[in-house]
Amino acid sequence: MSSEHPGNGAGSADDSPFRREDESRDSAPQYVLPLVVRIERAEPPARTDALETAARAVLEILGDERSDGDGEWARAMRDWQDARIRKVVRRARGAEWRKACALPGITVTGKAAEVRVFPPVPLDGWPKELAKLQVSGTDLDDPAPPDPAALGEPVLWMSPEVEMSAGKAMAQAGHGAQLAWWELSGEQRAAWRAAGYPLAVRTAAPAGWGALTGSGLPVVRDAGFTEIAPGSCTVVADHPALPASRRT
Repeated sequence: MSSEHPGNGAGSADDSPFRREDESRDSAPQYVLPLVVRIERAEPPARTDALETAARAVLEILGDERSDGDGEWARAMRDWQDARIRKVVRRARGAEWRKACALPGITVTGKAAEVRVFPPVPLDGWPKELAKLQVSGTDLDDPAPPDPAALGEPVLWMSPEVEMSAGKAMAQAGHGAQLAWWELSGEQRAAWRAAGYPLAVRTAAPAGWGALTGSGLPVVRDAGFTEIAPGSCTVVADHPALPASRRT
């Protein structure tokens, strides 16, 4: 994944690990952030619920004390963020889900969705309990169009032009949440954390997508490893604390 930011391309927070130079990011050891979504056959979650829960899961691990300073996950989190911030979403049910939950990580729940996020691992170093889980099969639907986002709520605007599986879209929503996090000050991050990381994931109106991608808000541009063409704009992260914040 690559991204765009307002200003000079780095997050406004002093401790942002974002590197603009693609060459340096590609030469760093590559890690991936594993996310596992629970999809039981009888009661799969709604698509938007899953996307929002995955985005909040990414924020939860970014803001966790174990990811900071000398915390047990801090080194892996730094190494992961110094390279390309890859995320992979896999699915689990039944015993697979219970085994995944036994590994160190954080489980985040939405309206009905459950997503567990784990500390980053090397691309070829997945725990066996996660390595055997399937990436495919995360096609989810919304039973009805989601309500408009609440006034003042952070919104991750999904592209109306790019079709993605639910698993891919969950990873992209996570990227968008992370870019917004990088742009915020420590005080703004703390306020978001204290509120429980409220956010909405919505598909932008086609007529407003061009204005959003050019607004100065953080934009996710996919690296093209799976499903979609390299450089595709997939998400615009719209947090009310960002100076270019707008609604479409």
